[in-house]
Amino acid sequence: MAHSKTSCLCGQVKITAEDINPKFTVCHCQSCRAWGGAPYFAVKCGTKVQIEGEEKITMCESSSWASRGFCSQCGTHLFYKFKATGEYNMPVGLFADLPGLEMDMQYFSDARPSYYCFSNETKEMTTAEIMAYFGPQP
Repeated sequence: MAHSKTSCLCGQVKITAEDINPKFTVCHCQSCRAWGGAPYFAVKCGTKVQIEGEEKITMCESSSWASRGFCSQCGTHLFYKFKATGEYNMPVGLFADLPGLEMDMQYFSDARPSYYCFSNETKEMTTAEIMAYFGPQP
């Protein structure tokens, strides 16, 4: 696990993440692609995250299980936060020079558009698998 500090483009929001997992994920869902214009490349940061400038963060509830945060000044995408656990996933590009990065998982693999593909061999979860894991339980 790595420890790193970063900030949004304008510097109004500063983040320290203590437990960054270098095995990053890629999400191909329509929500992630609409949010960033491409798949969402994210590192898991757990709950040991300190944020300065929280008043500059705008939150968007993007699903029943998570919300997204971005800087209201410059629009930098800061995190995807799970409601149940408080865990953060953050864009891998926010952090310069993270050691040992490795693409580990692709979410919503069946929603990946035909106009791109990755040669990395990873684990994958389909929409049905994601919904069974995160969706409402009876």
